[in-house]
Amino acid sequence: MNTTNRNTNNNTNNANGWQGVLLDLDGTLLDTLPDLAASANESRRAVGMPLLDESLIRTFVGKGADNLIKRTLAGNLDAPEPDAAIYEQARAVFFEHYRATNGDRAVMYPGVRQGLEELMALGLPMAVVTNKPHDFSVPLLERTGLMAFIDVVVGGDTCAKRKPDPEPIVFACQQLGIHPGASLTIGDSINDALAARAAGGAVVAVPYGYNEGNPVTDLPVDGIVDTIVHAVAWLQTNPTPQEQSETLK
Repeated sequence: MNTTNRNTNNNTNNANGWQGVLLDLDGTLLDTLPDLAASANESRRAVGMPLLDESLIRTFVGKGADNLIKRTLAGNLDAPEPDAAIYEQARAVFFEHYRATNGDRAVMYPGVRQGLEELMALGLPMAVVTNKPHDFSVPLLERTGLMAFIDVVVGGDTCAKRKPDPEPIVFACQQLGIHPGASLTIGDSINDALAARAAGGAVVAVPYGYNEGNPVTDLPVDGIVDTIVHAVAWLQTNPTPQEQSETLK
């Protein structure tokens, strides 16, 4: 976990009671697929398997590096438990290759920097909550210049459980000093939607990410926004779940 404590007083300029924003990383802030796919294929090459198309590996992204490796070895989403020796060899190659190339071909999605600047201007603290290992997440954020906006980084190995479990969302809110019911999660997948909802927060989805090959329109979210900039506009025109609950009392 990384904490910068950029926002310490939680004084915000938005009118709807929002206290903070939680952001997914892969598929939401950055298109990291080329680097992930290259490392995944290196793991297959190391164990004598033919390489896979990047478009197929795209559907494997979302539930952390270990699941990506298992799916890559199986060549499909419903990956059975692989042979232990083959898996350990493939995993070692994947981590070695990705550590060396992390961010080489990562591309920031349109509207990300502007959206983060607007959230910062509102005084909202921000956390990245990702299923990517923490030790890969922070260097990637630093390399792309996004770490300047982020107060807390919760990786897939920070808590005992990862998204879609709500634990990382709740933990991030604790670190930011905010109530989960006054948080907005911005993501691209079912993992983000289920985790945020279970934590009691709101969630919006961007349509350009991964979501394991499924359409974002099927997600149980509060809204679909074209970019992070549009997410800021959504936040400024919608009340928090906490406020909605208090209104109904």
